[in-house]
Amino acid sequence: MEILAPAGNMDSIYAAVRTGADAVYLGLKDFSARRNAENFDSESLREAVKYCHIRGVKVYVTLNTMIKGKEVSLAVKAAVDAYNCGVDAFIVSDLGLISVLREVLPEAVLHASTQMTVHSPAALEILKALNIKRVVLAREMSREEIKNFCAEAKKQNIEVEVFVHGALCMCVSGQCLLSSMLGGRSGNRGLCAGPCRLEFSAKGSGRYDLSLKDLSLLDELKELRSMGVTSIKIEGRMKRPEYVAAAVSACRDILDGKSTKELETAIRGVFSRSGFTDGYYKSKLGADMFGIRTKDDVLGAKEALPYIHTLYRSERQCVPIKISAEIRYGRALKITFYDDLGNEATVYGEIPENAKTRATSAADIKTALEKLGGTPYFAIKTEVLLDGGLFIKTSSLNELRRAAVETLNGLRAANCRAAEANYNSVTHEKRVTRRTRIYAKFTESKQIPENLCGIDAVILPFELNFTEIPDGVTKIAELPRYISDEKRVEHRLCELKNQGVFTAYCGNLSAIVLAKQAGFRVIASNGLNCASDESLSALAAFGADEVVLSAEINLQDAKYLSSKVPSGIFAYGRLPLMLTRNCPIKNVKSCAECGGKSSLKDRKGVMFPVICRQGYSEILNSTPIYLADKKDDTGVFDFIILSFTSETCDEAQNIIQRYLSGDEPENDFTRGVYYKNIP
Repeated sequence: MEILAPAGNMDSIYAAVRTGADAVYLGLKDFSARRNAENFDSESLREAVKYCHIRGVKVYVTLNTMIKGKEVSLAVKAAVDAYNCGVDAFIVSDLGLISVLREVLPEAVLHASTQMTVHSPAALEILKALNIKRVVLAREMSREEIKNFCAEAKKQNIEVEVFVHGALCMCVSGQCLLSSMLGGRSGNRGLCAGPCRLEFSAKGSGRYDLSLKDLSLLDELKELRSMGVTSIKIEGRMKRPEYVAAAVSACRDILDGKSTKELETAIRGVFSRSGFTDGYYKSKLGADMFGIRTKDDVLGAKEALPYIHTLYRSERQCVPIKISAEIRYGRALKITFYDDLGNEATVYGEIPENAKTRATSAADIKTALEKLGGTPYFAIKTEVLLDGGLFIKTSSLNELRRAAVETLNGLRAANCRAAEANYNSVTHEKRVTRRTRIYAKFTESKQIPENLCGIDAVILPFELNFTEIPDGVTKIAELPRYISDEKRVEHRLCELKNQGVFTAYCGNLSAIVLAKQAGFRVIASNGLNCASDESLSALAAFGADEVVLSAEINLQDAKYLSSKVPSGIFAYGRLPLMLTRNCPIKNVKSCAECGGKSSLKDRKGVMFPVICRQGYSEILNSTPIYLADKKDDTGVFDFIILSFTSETCDEAQNIIQRYLSGDEPENDFTRGVYYKNIP
């Protein structure tokens, strides 16, 4: 089972490789989910790949952000440059970029990032079609969910990667809008400002109710291996090399059957948020999973660092080689190093002299050639063919050994890739005003007004009763944004057909697959982070009949997108800022006491509603998006979504009328980031 380590810079690579990582993952200067890390340019990436490949360590490059239309060709160029540096795989998330890379770099290995929100097996159908070789699972999955997923992934010949240590986001990866909506820095674009680590408290808790402890599944590594997990991943491209060294060393020792007590203490010291949690894995959610970085945590780091430095101070001899030496009378010395990849590094030296006193023995030669300290190599077998009565200087043997090491280094680091970035995004004409359909989305049936004049479709959570919706209005079922029970979804979809429902509103890949298998039309929601023509085309190829664009797109950019399928935007309502499986309200009261609706308060006293359904929670924005008076901008889309969460029936009716009339807002509102350029 592969140990995969984070690398924000070369120092972290040294720490990871020298403590036993099998692979490292790193980001480029752009299109990486950790753009605030030091990251790598082409020159430093090439050196990193050489360093790692010499030592038998793989290098994966992250291109796992949402890609805007104008950026696709730039992202492709970045991928081609990295491919030509010799990287072993790309960790990707944007469906459009993935589709293009399949064409431009057909030999490139692609891994599905956790930013793709893959958490149930149905998504494997799409990943297989995209030629994805490995999937990084959502960190919210339980032991049983991971086990079941691995079994299904094996059937599809797709590898599974699981996070086992490091920071836990409160939100399911790929679904967080908190940073962009509150601070103008998008987590889906790699610039998360970490607002969830600030004070957000449920009533009476006095806690940081969006700040989770760091994940640690070190005690579960062997169990994960038995499930069929291919790679165990350590989070931390923003963390210091000492953290990387401690985490990798602990994983290495556990897998090798060694004691890790001292290391576990060191890990807790170098970085901890009031300890660690395995709550998701063991299905033990609640207050015990939450924690913040305390003064004691910071002080503990100072005590742990000296010990951790010793873990990666020197080169790790991790590459086995065989050595052959031929010392013949009248011939030049010949030394060959053979590695585990089939490389043969042969070097020649001087012609040996006749011994005047003591002849050089085979044991002398073996000893000299096996002095490989300070290199990545260690000898597992050495053969010496030696004519008697010859003398070879020890310095000559040392020089030959060093030359053989350098030659073997060159062979292991060799790279002959020369792909070309033959891709340019197509430029489209600006969209023109059209008849824009209005889809009204409700949390509860009682919010639906009697008068639905002007409304083309009603969207309800799929567990509700659709028979109350009047004829003449399209009924759309919103599938769960987090699917923990695919069988239940399949069964419910069959029931919905009897209620006249034939369209599904889908926020993840699994939902799309399940809906299409049941014969439903599919509307891909903004949770699929679509912001380019290429992503629109990819979603259409996998069954989407309509697509809601990302809520992080600039409306002026969106006007130039083109697709064979209709597209729209989230135009009204409290935008879900977070999707979480660990409801923060449970820190103060039970589900029965809450009733599925509550709120969080930030440090400024602003309230953020929290609603729950189907085993997960959504944290909503404090104010609704309002675009009724922006018809020149919204009128270019095929449809708009009006989302009603806390509104009463009368309030919903009023909002609908205002959108039909194009009225100015009458209450507090936000434009979201539709008129901002999120970097």
